[in-house]
Parts: sequence; structure tokens; C-alpha cells
Amino acid sequence: MRVSKCNNLMDFRCLARRRLPAPVFHYMDGGADDEITLRRNVAAFNDYELLPSQLTDVSRIDLRTTLFGRDVDWPVMISPTGASKLFHAEGEPAVARAAAKFGMVYSLSTLGTSSIEDIASASNGPKLYQLYIFKDRGLTEEWITRCKASGYAALALTVDLPVPGNRERDLVQGFAMPPRSRVRQVFSFARHPGWLYRAVIKKDLDMVNITSSEQAARAVAAGVRNFIDDELERSLTWRDVEWLAERWGGPLVIKGVQTVADCRKAVDAGATAVMISNHGGRQLDSAPAPIDCIAAIADALRDRLEIICDGGIRRGNHVVKALALGANACSIGRGYLYALAADGQNGVERALGLLRAELERTMALVGCNATQELSTQFVRHHAPR
Repeated sequence: MRVSKCNNLMDFRCLARRRLPAPVFHYMDGGADDEITLRRNVAAFNDYELLPSQLTDVSRIDLRTTLFGRDVDWPVMISPTGASKLFHAEGEPAVARAAAKFGMVYSLSTLGTSSIEDIASASNGPKLYQLYIFKDRGLTEEWITRCKASGYAALALTVDLPVPGNRERDLVQGFAMPPRSRVRQVFSFARHPGWLYRAVIKKDLDMVNITSSEQAARAVAAGVRNFIDDELERSLTWRDVEWLAERWGGPLVIKGVQTVADCRKAVDAGATAVMISNHGGRQLDSAPAPIDCIAAIADALRDRLEIICDGGIRRGNHVVKALALGANACSIGRGYLYALAADGQNGVERALGLLRAELERTMALVGCNATQELSTQFVRHHAPR
């Protein structure tokens, strides 16, 4: 299958599986424990029906909105995901350029393989930087300073990783960072010599925003997972969010909340937005799907913060359902990573174009000519048949 033959985001998954060594594909594709939440993130959208309003003028569909104080062309953003160069040599800059072309917010992860400055120069689109508060607060403050200097629109603090999740697929497949080949994976890596060259010879997979610190670089060399285990600050509280909000002074997103109570605390601590997220099913297994959390949070707090549905988005109708329930926007992670692995920037642009076309089509079929006008009149939850 060629990228031009892909008709939806899941078609790109098939291509990604062919073009990556098995351990790398499963690292991208897998979740925690029994992967209940991983599957539920997508399946939960099927529990909602769209209620069309007929004989409405849909000759023009307006997808425009604002996010983090910036105008965007449609209410979908790129979610922060680590180490994009694991999946394609073009890495994060390719995705940032594609996002700018589609008028979207691009998010760079702390664990990215491109620097804050390189992404700032890669495109003129709005950008968000996702961070963790490590024990080394100096590193966090350095990222804040660099983001201000580089004109980032927002920061996002990930709060659902006090310890790394139990990703058993990685153990089974023998995945590690930096990658290490085991005998059982040799043939899989050998079938992908280009990937192996970049990883082993060119060493193009450094998490450069972390390794900008000499001390952190030495620790990362012994293994990223061990570094994160050591650096994650398990004693973080909402007071640390207040500390971050004060130092940043701009739009601040809390990523990884799922309850009304935590969203209230986020607002009180100075956050301006939340990403309702379970880390793509990679942390707490049996956590709720983001789509199931939107309505309660929107009912309580829609006037006090922006709500982003992060997880399980595979179709344009998923976006419509999330917005109708009260989200301001949605974000995609695996959906674009599959496309990146399939064909770099070209693949990402093809995937985003398909998703946007699905969104426009669904809006017309549901009888709503502006995403800003979507409401609960267009969606209902139904009991499984």
C-alpha cells in the first residue's frame, strides 16, 4: 500500500507497521498492562450517536476557532509525543511544518529529538512545549526561558506520570532507549537498514532538550527510562503548578487530568487549559476514555478554561462528538505518528488532509455550519446494544 492509497488514519498504521522494526512499532502502538484503556480510548467514541439537524444551510463550513489565544484554522492540534525521529528521519520538524500548513498548534515534547529552537525556526505556526517538572528544577527553568525566547504560545505540564507505566509490550519486544538489539529482534532490525543506520551509526535519536544539560546527558547515556525514573518528582502538588504558572506567565495547560475535581484545582492553580488525557493508555490501565470525561468537566468549568480531548481520535466524527460534548479542541498523537512513520512530512500532510475532510463532511451531514456552534443537541450517549 502507498500513502496515496490510505483513506483514513488507521490505513497509515498498516504502513507504519511495515516500515518500522517490530520493537519500534510496538513501542509507538502499545499501552500499559492489559491495554484496556488503550483500546477503550478509541472504542468509547462508538458509544455516542450524532443527531443530525436537517435542512440547514451547510454550503459553507467554518472550522476556525481560537486556542491559547491564537487563531487556528480548525479545532485539532498535534499532541506532544516523544522521539519522533524514532519513527522517521524527518522527525519533529516535518510534523511542525505540516501542522503550520494546516493552521494547527504543534506540540513539542520534552522527550523530543529536536530542540526548542529548531522547532521554532521550522515553521511559523503556533507552538506548545510539553514539560515535566524534574527534580532538577534548573532544567525546567531553562526550558521556560528558552520557550519565551522562541515565542512558544503555551506550556503544557504532564501530570499523569509520577512513575512510568508498565508497558509490557516493550518488555516482550525488547524495546529500550537507546535501542538495543536482542537476538530475537535482529532480523526485524536487519530488514530496516536505514533505521538501524540512524540509530546506531548516526546516533540521531538524542533527546536534545534534556541532553543540553551536561549532567542530564551523562545520566541519559545510561538509559532514558532509568533517567526518567530517577528524575520524576513524585512529591509534586498543585503548588508546583502555581510555581510554574508564575514563572511562565502565559497560557498553561495541565495534561493528564480526567476529573472535575482536578480540573477545578488546575484553574485555581493558574492553568488556562486542560488536556483530558490518560497518556494514550500508556500509564494507568482502566483509566476512563477522554471522551467520557468531557461532558462533566464542560458543565462545571467551560467558562473558566479551554478543554482539549486528547486520546483516541481516529475519525472526523470523533472530533465532532468531542466538540459537541463541550471540548474546545482535540489533539492527535498516534494518528499522526503512524503517518510520519509511513512517509514523513508527506504522510502527515496526507493524514491531516483526510482528517480535516472527514470533519468538514461530518459537519455538513450533522447540519452544523460552524464548529463553534456544536452543542449537546447534536450528540447523545447510547447504551450498548
